[in-house]
Amino acid sequence: TLCVEAIDFDSQACQLRVKGTNIQENEYVKMGAYHTIELEPNRQFTLAKKQWDSVVLERIEQACDPAWSADVAAVVMQEGLAHVCLVTPSMTLTRAKVEVNIPRKRKGNCSQHDRALERFYEQVVQAIQRHINFEVVKCVLVASPGFVREQFCDYMFQQAVKTDNKLLLENRSKFLQVHSSSGHKYALKEALCDPAVTSRLSDTKAAGEVKALDDFYKMLQHEPDRAFYGLKHVEKANEAMAIDTLLISDELFRHQDVATRARYVKLVDSVRENMGTVRIFSSLHVSGEQLGQLTGVAAILRFPVAELSDQEDESSSEED
Repeated sequence: TLCVEAIDFDSQACQLRVKGTNIQENEYVKMGAYHTIELEPNRQFTLAKKQWDSVVLERIEQACDPAWSADVAAVVMQEGLAHVCLVTPSMTLTRAKVEVNIPRKRKGNCSQHDRALERFYEQVVQAIQRHINFEVVKCVLVASPGFVREQFCDYMFQQAVKTDNKLLLENRSKFLQVHSSSGHKYALKEALCDPAVTSRLSDTKAAGEVKALDDFYKMLQHEPDRAFYGLKHVEKANEAMAIDTLLISDELFRHQDVATRARYVKLVDSVRENMGTVRIFSSLHVSGEQLGQLTGVAAILRFPVAELSDQEDESSSEED
């Protein structure tokens, strides 16, 4: 049992090294002796803290719920068979399998075939709505041999227009059609290797972070009174309930000083209470590194807050 003093994450080996002093009698390590253990996926351990704050709990929840990290979904289909899957960075989960027996087309009579096909498409649409969380998913691949994917997408959006299905219509741009050899789950690998797909999927969660940072820089350029960075400034803006989007680096929640860490958590909770959006950036990503250069905390405001910059000017002139 270690009292943790330092942690080091090796992103290449995907290992977390935890260093600290031993606080429980043990035949291998003396009491109070320094020791390092390596944590890796599928190794069980118990973590105890005096206080679990909201940010930490939320991140554990998201890490444990595959639906949160799965920002890519896929529908692999052929006539009569479809698999609705979620693709996470580490695995593919089949969320629904749709099978409908479709009779062959007969000479001069295709109505049975067409009716069965329509019933099949309808069930796939229902499965998509039930299992795909469009707030998280940034891209939905529709893969099939032949023209099945095109016919299905045409049917789905025609129905969406008829029934005024806002969920599908608003997310239409997220659907991407690609070729696969069949409707079985293994055919998804071919679809994911498609160069058009890889460019679209390149770290989809990170794409949202990049856009938020880009919006911040634009705001800083055009309306500097609505873009603040640095903890003091952002806290002042939060007191005025002016924060629309808070950009914060996950590195700040790993600060060694508990009081400082609590200050950041309090800021995040407060922004959420005031109906603002909080984006926690990964420091292991390019956008997170850029945010780190801006003190790791920045905010886009709902309305200009000019007094802060004026106060700064006054105080600095007094000091002079």
